[in-house]
Amino acid sequence: MKRLKITLLIIAVLAIAAFGYWFIGKQPVNVNDKSEKMFVVKQEENVRDIASSLKQQGLIRSTLVFFFTIKQLGLDGKIQAGDFRLSPSMDVTQIAQALTHGSMDVWVTVPEGKRATEIAEILKLKLPSYNSSWADKLTAEEGYLFPDTYLFPTDADINLVITTMENNFNTKYAQAEAGSINKLSKQDTVILASIVEREGKNPIEMKQIASVLENRLAIGMALQADATMQYAIGKSGRWWPQVTSNDLQLRSAYNTYKNTGLPPTPIANPGLNALTAVLHPANTNYLYYFTDGKGITHFAKTLEEQNANIYKFGE
Repeated sequence: MKRLKITLLIIAVLAIAAFGYWFIGKQPVNVNDKSEKMFVVKQEENVRDIASSLKQQGLIRSTLVFFFTIKQLGLDGKIQAGDFRLSPSMDVTQIAQALTHGSMDVWVTVPEGKRATEIAEILKLKLPSYNSSWADKLTAEEGYLFPDTYLFPTDADINLVITTMENNFNTKYAQAEAGSINKLSKQDTVILASIVEREGKNPIEMKQIASVLENRLAIGMALQADATMQYAIGKSGRWWPQVTSNDLQLRSAYNTYKNTGLPPTPIANPGLNALTAVLHPANTNYLYYFTDGKGITHFAKTLEEQNANIYKFGE
C-alpha cells in the first residue's frame, strides 16, 4: 500500500511538472518586448529545424513545446517558406499560426537557360507587384539575370529584381572567371555562355561544346547553333521550338547558320556551369557536334567525321 502511494505521488509530481513545463513553454519569451524580428523559413526546412531557429533567435521558450503545438493544431506541412515578422511578445500558438498565414516575401526560382521573357512570366505568377513593363526591362538585361532561387518582397519593383539578380551574376561570374585565360570580352563570354547553356546538358558536355564554338569563332566559321535560331523564332508558349530547314533561311542577326561570329546579345541567362565552360573550355580540335535521338552528343573534328556520326547514330 505504501509503495502504491509513493508511485501515485511520483506520477502526480511528474504530471504537475509536465503541465508546468507545457504551460511555461507556451508563454511568450517576453510579453513586454513588442519589437519585431525578421524570421526566415527556408525551403525544405522541417518543423524541428524551424523550432531550433526560433529558439536560437529568442522567439520561443521550448522547441519541444513548439513542435507539439504544431502537431496539436494540425499545422504540420502548412508552414510556408519566406520572411515573417515575429515578436518575443507572441506566444507559441500565435507564432505557429503566423508562419502559416503567408509571408512578407516570395520565393522565386529561375531555372538555368531561361530567356528574359520567360523570367517575366515566372515573376508575373509570383509577385503581386508585377506589371507588363517588366518584360522589356528584363529583356534589356538578357544574359545577366542569374538563374537561382531568390526571396523577393511581395512589393518588389523591377529595379530591385534586376539589381538582385545582376549582383548575383557578378559574384558568380567572378567565381567562374578565376584562373581563366579566356580572351573573349565579358559581353562575348556571356553571349557564348548563353548558347552553351541551351546546347549542353551537363558540365562536361558544356565544356566540349564551348570548345567547338570557340574553335569555330577562331577560324571565322559560322556557329550553326540551333539555340540562336530558336531565340529568333520563339514565341510565348513556344519559346524554344524545333528548328526546321525553312527557319534556316530567316534573315536575322541571330541566324548563326547564315552569319559568322556571335549574335548581338545573349539568347538566354546562363548558369554557373555554362559560364565556367566558356571561361575554361575543354582543349579539343572539334569543330562539329550533334545530339542523337537518345540525347547523346557526338563530337567530330571534320565534316566527314560529323557525317559519319550522323549516319551511324541517326539525327
